Amino acid sequence: MILRALFTMLLGFILTFEISSAQNITNLEKQRIQKEKEKNQLHKDIELGNKLLEETKKTKSVSLNQLQVLNKQIQARKRLIHVINSEIVVLNKQIVEINEVIKSLERDLQSLKDEYAKMIYHAYKNKDSYSRLMFLFAAEDFKQAYHRLKYLQQFSHHRKTQAKLIIRTKESLSNKVSDLEFKKNEKNELLKSKQLENRTLKVEKTNKTKLISNLKAKESELKKEIQAKQRAAQRLNKAIEDIIRKEIESRRKKKEIDLTPEAKALSNKFETNKGKLPWPVEKGLITGVFGKQSHPVLKGIEINNNGIDIKTNKGSEVRAIFDGTVTGVVSIPGANKAVIIRHGEYLSVYSNLKKVYVNRGDKVSTKEHIGLVHTNNLDGNAEVHFEIWKNTTKLNPALWIYIK
Repeated sequence: MILRALFTMLLGFILTFEISSAQNITNLEKQRIQKEKEKNQLHKDIELGNKLLEETKKTKSVSLNQLQVLNKQIQARKRLIHVINSEIVVLNKQIVEINEVIKSLERDLQSLKDEYAKMIYHAYKNKDSYSRLMFLFAAEDFKQAYHRLKYLQQFSHHRKTQAKLIIRTKESLSNKVSDLEFKKNEKNELLKSKQLENRTLKVEKTNKTKLISNLKAKESELKKEIQAKQRAAQRLNKAIEDIIRKEIESRRKKKEIDLTPEAKALSNKFETNKGKLPWPVEKGLITGVFGKQSHPVLKGIEINNNGIDIKTNKGSEVRAIFDGTVTGVVSIPGANKAVIIRHGEYLSVYSNLKKVYVNRGDKVSTKEHIGLVHTNNLDGNAEVHFEIWKNTTKLNPALWIYIK
């Protein structure tokens, strides 16, 4: 009974340790998988940025568009390097954890071998049938003889169990050694990747410095561009406000003070999907953020953005971010065509469109194509300006769409 208890305790200890170690390694691996997903998305963003930069280079003209894309590239590259560093940290933890498991398994294996050696020696000393029979017949009574018989049977069973336990521990140890080598190789690959990204980042920063220097020489052109954008923003703003005002007047005439139950339900659904709404284009980079900010080149000049600007590929189609009704299709000098869609209390606005596929009053569904983005022939810039309003209040669209 004592022998069985010792084996049970030893086996339980090994199993408990293996489970605990496996859980630690699994948790670390989950962190790695999450980082890997983020890294893959950053690679996609960088790849898109490279394509957009190639499009702008074809025009052979220095533009603010190039700087905006390059800034996004640098931001994404810095984040990528940070993620790679995080992966390396997690891998280091995994390597330490696996090393600890290996050391423990080696200790367990040695203990098991020592115990097994003792068993073999004991079995050797008592190997003949006569000794075993004498051991049984020397019992004082039948009860003691029975216990001695059970002891011999248990001893044989535990010896076989011990041999299996040694084989299992060896296999587990071999697997952990393989895991360790794999993790070390992964770490080496990540270190190489980090070195490459750092070199690329250095080149991008140098290109940015040159680009800013070239753009500063075009200060008067940039100021004219800012003024043109401001005028276009004001016209778009007025068009949206006019549409809202007309809708309010129409409801008053119909004596409809509140939204209809259907419109309220649509508003609630729209609110529920905050942070989960699709992008107005399938692929894109946010290069113009919401609100007031300093101009990226001209010192002392502040710009104000009522929405966000998303750069995309030439020929990209623009899509509705949610179910709704087209409440306006307008042409804005300096901002091309714009589509305004109502979602209950909310409005989504899509401007700088070359073509529009919908008309006022049309019902649209989530991700339905509503137009084609305009591409500037001078600098190759394909950009959609996107806004979200709640009644007459402008909201930050970046908080509403799904940021990967």
